[in-house]
Amino acid sequence: MATDLGVARDAAPEHTVAPDPAALQRILDGKYAEVRDLVRRNLVEHADLLGEVDDLDRETYRDRVLAIVQQVAATGQTGFGFPEEHGGGGDIGASIAAFETLAFGDLSVLVKVGVQFGLFGGAVLQLGTQRHHAAYLPGIIDGTILGSFAMTESGHGSNVQALATTATYDVATDEFVVETPHDAARKDYIGNAARHGELAVVFAQLHIGGESQGVHAFIVPIRVRDDAGELVPAPGVRIEDCGHKMGLQGVDNGRLWFDGVRIPRENLLDRFATVSPAGVYSSEIESPGRRFFTTIGTLVQGRVSVGGAGINAAKVAMVLAVRYAERRRQFEATGEQEELLLDYGQHQRRLLPLLAQTYALHVAQEDLAAELHAVFSGEKTDGRSRRALESHAAGLKAVGTWHATRTIQECREACGGAGYLSASRFAALKADTDVFTTFEGDNHVLLQLVAKGLLTDYAGDFQDADQFEMVKLVAGIALDEIVKRTRAHQLLDRVRDLLPTGAEGEDEAGLLDTDYQLAMLRYREEQVISSAARRLKRGVDSGMNPGAVFSQVQPHVIAAARAHMDRVVQEAFVARVAGLEDGPEKRALGLLVDLNALRMIEADRAWFMESGRMSAARSKAVRREVDALCRRVRPIARQLVDAFGVPEEVLRAPDLLGPVVTAGDPPAVGHEPGHHTQGETAERVAESA
Repeated sequence: MATDLGVARDAAPEHTVAPDPAALQRILDGKYAEVRDLVRRNLVEHADLLGEVDDLDRETYRDRVLAIVQQVAATGQTGFGFPEEHGGGGDIGASIAAFETLAFGDLSVLVKVGVQFGLFGGAVLQLGTQRHHAAYLPGIIDGTILGSFAMTESGHGSNVQALATTATYDVATDEFVVETPHDAARKDYIGNAARHGELAVVFAQLHIGGESQGVHAFIVPIRVRDDAGELVPAPGVRIEDCGHKMGLQGVDNGRLWFDGVRIPRENLLDRFATVSPAGVYSSEIESPGRRFFTTIGTLVQGRVSVGGAGINAAKVAMVLAVRYAERRRQFEATGEQEELLLDYGQHQRRLLPLLAQTYALHVAQEDLAAELHAVFSGEKTDGRSRRALESHAAGLKAVGTWHATRTIQECREACGGAGYLSASRFAALKADTDVFTTFEGDNHVLLQLVAKGLLTDYAGDFQDADQFEMVKLVAGIALDEIVKRTRAHQLLDRVRDLLPTGAEGEDEAGLLDTDYQLAMLRYREEQVISSAARRLKRGVDSGMNPGAVFSQVQPHVIAAARAHMDRVVQEAFVARVAGLEDGPEKRALGLLVDLNALRMIEADRAWFMESGRMSAARSKAVRREVDALCRRVRPIARQLVDAFGVPEEVLRAPDLLGPVVTAGDPPAVGHEPGHHTQGETAERVAESA
């Protein structure tokens, strides 16, 4: 079925009209435009913090961040995702929109909000029952009950099932006894723990009568007030500051140890399992593996939030770099006047494909947030929808945060020495987002989760399967069945049909066909998944241990997940643009659809050539088309970044955004250097094309 963007790609360039940034912003902000605007106003109100951070000592910075978080909570923006009966807004989609928009500002504030309302509050909401909601949610929502999310241990991060902290039920006192058995079991990197947290949701192995029931979550007080009213560590709780970090100095990360800490039986968050006063354990989910995955799956909102925050932090970097490149001149390339940086082909190549990818990821993130809302609001109740959500969230968190890391670095370099100044925000953006690639799970581990879903689809629904069981499941399928179940052989003919003359073309014809672009991405995905499955099967069939097989094939497994996410993101982008009304905004976004697709195909040209899907001549044609698309996007780059709606007050980069004037080159009257009027932009579109 043809995918029609409704964009006349071969229209005469002189007919191109620049998009309206405000109209583009309305498209990007979507149904939660009012929510995003509320956050923008709050960011402007507290923007002074961005200019003061370097002069604040750590504890003052942390207290300022806490004060801002509590002030923001009073506006209601941090409570959108909680039930209305407890003072929230009852809209998880709005909560995600608010959180990711907060990434335009100080990221310590963002992470503090994420810990308090997303991780701590989300765990109480999703894992607790009505009594926990009534007791804790109102205070969590208004910021008067401060808490931590104590899952990660020094010895165990991603492998949550192997956590060593214990919670042993004492039937004589109707209490759980929480214990840190050894130093590797200390809870580590815990936000809100070193200074401000009073409670923690602690994940621990539940022991009853000498038998382990697996990992469960408990509410544990970590601080109490002494006779003078000061907060001090609770009895049996040892707290240590993690110390100076690469970034996020405004977040009080700490370490926690528990030495025989007693908590009431009611402090077990018992949505999925209960313990009676007599010590009888019961759960509606009989399988321990499924129970664990169900418990962890309810916390997927954290991954969705972190991925969205990374994408929005990348937007800030894009705004700074593009606007600087439209003002800064360097060398006399075409005449007596020095050339603007963004008029150089290499500078366009550095920035504009990343801009296209940022737009594509934004759209995919919106779709993911809508999935989350549908599942958590009860609109979708089937298990397949929840598992699809978990996989989608893991994959987009990985690609979104990696994109942030790469984009911020490239944009910093593109701004030269001016970008190296702390006042230009890149220092904070780089330092504060670097941990996003390991927040909420290491990105490579998350891609393994995505790949597990792709591979076990070959053998049916095996949600409980760990990676080694997955290997054995795949190995149990006949090789010809693996080939049969892949769509790659079907896509092969479709790709050929889309190429000029039904074979490998020697020029640019057909490269801007959306069906061709998607078919290439789908073909690669199916081939890589099939290849990974065949490698897993051959390894087990040869007598290798499943664990050794998985380790050996792991790079192919992760490549399959990456290819899958490339396709998912591009399909989302295509669908969104195809649904817009025709006009300058749709045509501008159509250029970005093409640029993002060909960017991915170009980046993996070697694979396509090895697989016989691209000739050397076609490969060169792809490269030329990416260059041409960059030239066509260049005149509207300013409008495209303005559409992100990053408030001027939070950009705070005078050396990047202030006037950059060379001798004998005064700024034009009426508008900033490099900031073209709509008429001028249309002329530049015609010239560049």
